[in-house]
Amino acid sequence: MKAVVLVGGEGTRMRPLTETMPKPLLPLVDRPSLSHVLDHLGRHGVTEVVLSSPYLEETFAPFIESRRGHPRVTWITEAAPLGTGGAIVNALDQLGTEPFFALNGDILTDLDLTTMLAKHREHGAAATIALHRVDDARPFGLVITDADGRVEEFREKPADLIPGEINAGTYLIDPSALDRWEPGEASSIEREVFPAIIASGSPVYGFPSDAYWLDLGTPENYLQAHFDMLEGKVHDVTYAAPWVGEGAEIDLRAHLGRWVAIGPGALVGPGAQIDDSVLHPGARVLAGATVVRSVIGAGAEVGDGATVEDSVLGQGAVVPDGYALQGERVSSGTTYRPA
Repeated sequence: MKAVVLVGGEGTRMRPLTETMPKPLLPLVDRPSLSHVLDHLGRHGVTEVVLSSPYLEETFAPFIESRRGHPRVTWITEAAPLGTGGAIVNALDQLGTEPFFALNGDILTDLDLTTMLAKHREHGAAATIALHRVDDARPFGLVITDADGRVEEFREKPADLIPGEINAGTYLIDPSALDRWEPGEASSIEREVFPAIIASGSPVYGFPSDAYWLDLGTPENYLQAHFDMLEGKVHDVTYAAPWVGEGAEIDLRAHLGRWVAIGPGALVGPGAQIDDSVLHPGARVLAGATVVRSVIGAGAEVGDGATVEDSVLGQGAVVPDGYALQGERVSSGTTYRPA
C-alpha cells in the first residue's frame, strides 16, 4: 500500500515558526508532526510514502534520512507549486495501479484507515473522501452525500453558521480516476479534481468518522494538538504530562503546568512559570519569566522577569528582560521591541 502526503504549503498562518521550518516538520511533542502522520500510515499497512514540496525543500532531507522502518519515503522535487491536485497527479508514476491514500500533511488524526480501505473496495469507488462532522462549517465548506454515502457535490464555505460534514483531508484514490490530468499542471483536488470525477459519473464516496481530527494550521490549533495528545485523546500515542524532552534543564523552583511540552535541550530557570505552552528545542525561559498559551521557537529566549502570553516567538527570537507581550508574533532572529 502506498500514499502521497501533501507537505507543500508555506504555512503562512503559522508564521513566524514557518519562516525557517516547514509546518510538517514543526515538533509535535517528541517528534515532527509529519512523523506522527507517517507512523499512523505505517500502522495501517502503508509501506511507501511520496512527498514533495517547493517550499524550504532542503529542510526535508535530514528528516527523510533520519526515518527508519515503514513507511519508506520517496521524495519528488516540485519545482513550482502544483496545488493539492497537481502534487498528487505528479506522483502517479511512483504509485502503481492500485488505490492509494492521499492526505494533507497538516492534519492530526487517528482515522481508521484500514476500515476506510475496506469500504472503498466494497463500493468499487473511484475515490473515497474521509468526512468529519463539525458544528460550524464556515471555515471549511460542506461535502454533500446521498443516503448511500455517495458524494453529490462540494459546497463553498457557507456564509452562515451551519453544522455538517466537511472534507477531512484524507482520500483513497484509484489512479485511473486521474487519467485526464497531466503531470506538472497545477490543480486543486477539492475545487477541480473531485468535482470533475463526480461530474463524469464515476463513484465517489464519503467515509464519515468520529475519529480524532484537528487541522494544525494555526498556533491555537497547534497548541490544542499538544494538549489533546498529553491528555491521551489521540489513539496509539501516550505521553507523560507535562512532557520534558531529553537534555532539557528545568530548575526545581520552576512551575510547569500539565499542558506543557518542553523540547530537548531547552532551559527553564528558577521561578519561571510555564502553562499551556510549548517550548521548542533549545528554547530558554529565564528566571522569574512567565509563559502562558504561547509557542517559543527553537533557540528563542524569554528574558528574566519577562511575560509572554498568547504569543509566538520564531526561531532565535529574543524577549528582553522585564518585557511583557500579549498576542504578539516575534519574527525569527529578532529582538522584541514594542511599537
